[in-house]
Amino acid sequence: MTAAVGMRARTGERCPESGVWKVVGTPSTTAPIAKGNVMPPYNGQAVTWELSRLA
Repeated sequence: MTAAVGMRARTGERCPESGVWKVVGTPSTTAPIAKGNVMPPYNGQAVTWELSRLA
């Protein structure tokens, strides 16, 4: 799979690509997440993260 800005991953999944990830929806936040790390929850809830910038 080729890494691309805009790819998505859910809380609990392994991060598919290192970069800056943004929560889809409101409220939102960004976080640097490394490939292989588990995608975190936000505000105590499972969320969808979208890759906004490659590392």
